[in-house]
Amino acid sequence: MAANDSAEQIVERDVRELVRRRGLDPADGDAAAVRRLIDEVVADYQERSLTANLPLLLDLAQVAKSVADRVVGVGPLQPFFDDPEVEEIWINEPGKVFVAKAGRPRLTTTVLDEQQVHDLVELMLRSSGRRIDLSSPFVDATLADGSRLHVVIPDITRRHWAVNIRRFVLTANSLDELVRLGTPSSSRSTCPTWSPCRPASPTSRARARSGSAAWSRRPCACVPTASSSARSARRNASTC
Repeated sequence: MAANDSAEQIVERDVRELVRRRGLDPADGDAAAVRRLIDEVVADYQERSLTANLPLLLDLAQVAKSVADRVVGVGPLQPFFDDPEVEEIWINEPGKVFVAKAGRPRLTTTVLDEQQVHDLVELMLRSSGRRIDLSSPFVDATLADGSRLHVVIPDITRRHWAVNIRRFVLTANSLDELVRLGTPSSSRSTCPTWSPCRPASPTSRARARSGSAAWSRRPCACVPTASSSARSARRNASTC
């Protein structure tokens, strides 16, 4: 143990050593077991620190979460995965990590180095069975939570590894929330036939079976679909 190691660093080192000895792999179904191990190591360290010359743990829960973020999660990016409002995460260079919330990009205060970016990519790719190297300089993969990962490395990029993570975020749970987001307009939301979906006509069902239509059911006729013509949109709106 180095003289200037913090309590959190000691706990993390102990956890990683036990993970190695027990053959646990957080990316291959052992995440819950590793989290339980972290709680055990934190509790054990707290007891030892009372009688030994060890740095004290000031916040056990916070230390356990921070260690879990690095050992089980994706380290410094984990807070963005835990934030339900983050729709997208991308890194164009190590010193700049961006996120998108409500469709707006924001530069975060997270600063990484080149090796941290490489390690994070390798960690995220581990469970997918995919790899990235000079022979395969770009990769797409699905993460455990359903997020889509896209990575491109030089010589496709000019200098740094480019990382993009697109998350699937539920932004509206009700009609009022859809109106707040601007889809649909408040005037259309008052249509009494908005809620139920009107069954498709026999012609629509036949088109769907033939592959010429993408949907076998459509929303209330007050809402024109993307494929509707301007004339059908006006006709549908007049049915309210």
